[in-house]
Amino acid sequence: MLEPYQPQDSLSLWWLGDPQRPEPVGQLSLALGGRAVALRYADHWLAAGFALSDDLPLRDGLFIPAEKDRAAGAVDDARTDRWGERVIRKFEMTPRLSILEFLLFAGDDRSGALGVSSRGDAYVPWTPGPVPEFHQLEPMAEAVRMVLANEPVPERQRRLVRPGGSLGGARPKSLLQMDGRQWIVKFPEVTEYDEPLVEHATMRLAAVCGIDVAPTRAIKLGHNHGRGHVVAVERFDRAEGARLHAVSANVLLKAAGEELGYPELAQLLRRMAPADRIAEQQQQLFRRMVFNILMDNTDDHEKNHALLRQADGRYLLSPAFDVVPAAQGLGYQQLAVGQHGAESTLANAMSSAAQFGLRTAAARAVVREVCGAVDGWKQAFAAAGVKDDDIDYLARFIDRDALRLQRAEYNRGG
Repeated sequence: MLEPYQPQDSLSLWWLGDPQRPEPVGQLSLALGGRAVALRYADHWLAAGFALSDDLPLRDGLFIPAEKDRAAGAVDDARTDRWGERVIRKFEMTPRLSILEFLLFAGDDRSGALGVSSRGDAYVPWTPGPVPEFHQLEPMAEAVRMVLANEPVPERQRRLVRPGGSLGGARPKSLLQMDGRQWIVKFPEVTEYDEPLVEHATMRLAAVCGIDVAPTRAIKLGHNHGRGHVVAVERFDRAEGARLHAVSANVLLKAAGEELGYPELAQLLRRMAPADRIAEQQQQLFRRMVFNILMDNTDDHEKNHALLRQADGRYLLSPAFDVVPAAQGLGYQQLAVGQHGAESTLANAMSSAAQFGLRTAAARAVVREVCGAVDGWKQAFAAAGVKDDDIDYLARFIDRDALRLQRAEYNRGG
């Protein structure tokens, strides 16, 4: 049992690539009047480590974020998402909740391979116990419901709701152990349709479009939870006992001083991906951008894209995650697409094809392939178990004229 937390102005950052052999990375400290977290590398890490992100080069000195309410560079990705912050606020009885506390309370389950400890001589995470097993899904769902309803959550159920496993998002979620692997389980909120099941169906359709997606499972909840679904997304930052360093597009693009956009991320891949995989990686990103446009996934923000550090120090796109129709028909993506900014059009996507290393003919072939697959989205969703009423509701957005006519043009050979 951990002692009650007493606020402190510095914590230690650890590398957990091999969880059995944690390595100290450096010291985290409050900065900018307590509104940000800075990093100073440890001597050991300076001698044998690597730069966690471009804005954290491997040199001595204090790295302070350029803006408030952030942690330095890639450390910012070790924070919880908005749902995790909500869980921490409800469960942790602490007199202070700065970004430093959010980093600590994310625990040992956080995304990526970084860890935070209150001790500098040993990695001691703030963790409430082992990851829950599948048989605990129903009580976990009840605990999530109580958090959403702002009801008291009994101590024995609090450990079922884990705050730190996701890069970004506000949807209720936790972690589950299934088949010897960790999965992020997303729970339903009050929406017009079964959103977890729709996310599962969308990810399956994305795979048909040639997109590398994280494996998903749709799991039906019991009667007490309205017979809805949860979607389980397999973690891609864990592999055979190792943890992979995950860096979001948010951190990467800001570190490079670039606009938050798909073309800019494609250009970063030229520098960060292995030389023999740059073309494949850039085309993969282009394919994801086109799919998001056509499926009305306008919540494709910079924290919903990530790169994973490989053993040779190069980076590859993580499997796609958080891919689901926004069902808003906004007509604009969160990230810039092309010459017309974030406008959700295939013409705009084509305008930036060269920045993805694609000639016009090759880019058109990708768009045509994705359009052909998306044309069958209703059948794909029905095959995944999505109800007719939900399909009819989503059709208002996915099949609205602005998107349907664009698909038709490319399916005719446009």
